[in-house]
Amino acid sequence: MSVSRTHLPRTFLSRAALAGGVAVSSVLLLSGTAFAHVSVQPQGEAAKGGYATVNVKVPNERDNASTVKVEVNFPTDHPLASVMPQPVPGWKVEVTKAKLAKPLELHGKKINEAVAKVTWTADGSKIGPGQFQQFPLSLGQLPEDTDRLVLKAIQTYDNNEVVRWIEEPKEGAAEPENPAPVLKLAAATGDHHGGGATPAADDKAAAKAGHHDRGGAHEEAAGSTDTAARVLGVIGILVGAAGIAFGVLAGRRRSA
Repeated sequence: MSVSRTHLPRTFLSRAALAGGVAVSSVLLLSGTAFAHVSVQPQGEAAKGGYATVNVKVPNERDNASTVKVEVNFPTDHPLASVMPQPVPGWKVEVTKAKLAKPLELHGKKINEAVAKVTWTADGSKIGPGQFQQFPLSLGQLPEDTDRLVLKAIQTYDNNEVVRWIEEPKEGAAEPENPAPVLKLAAATGDHHGGGATPAADDKAAAKAGHHDRGGAHEEAAGSTDTAARVLGVIGILVGAAGIAFGVLAGRRRSA
């Protein structure tokens, strides 16, 4: 009986550990599947009416193929006049524009065409199994009459498989099998620059920062001088006290 009592708890613990391991593995596997799709992530804030820098994040979902081409399409109902890709080593990029039925007005100028899509093609590089790649974009001017931009994407593998991330997610509904990347827009800011300011704004900000830096430098220099004076004063007091103590001790020694 004693052997049976010892054996049963060990069996129970082994089965419990096995079940727990299977459960954890299943959760991790399902989580990876749910989030392993093309997405768009802003660097900072993407505010309505402003400019923003975003990353198109492309994970590789296949174990036996590599991603060699990524295409991101921009909405025609909320066109963007400016879409500038940042160079990515090992990838060629092509920006395709299209004529607008209704011209846009940007900085006092009428824009008759907008970016329709951006395509990255592998040129000495690829996204291998278990890897992902980010493709940075500068976007603007962001629309003010919507809370989000749906950027439909197409992912091509080197085995000629094509995955279309074009299903628009619906609020309150389950996530579709191949959801399109969605850029959520924040409330408009006063300067309309959002997470990526225009070059002119950057110059003004730099000049203003330089002015404050010079003022701060004078204040820092004055503060440093005042601090140095205080330190020297304290050192002088300590030296004087040490001299007095030394004189008292020497007098006592001579009397002795």
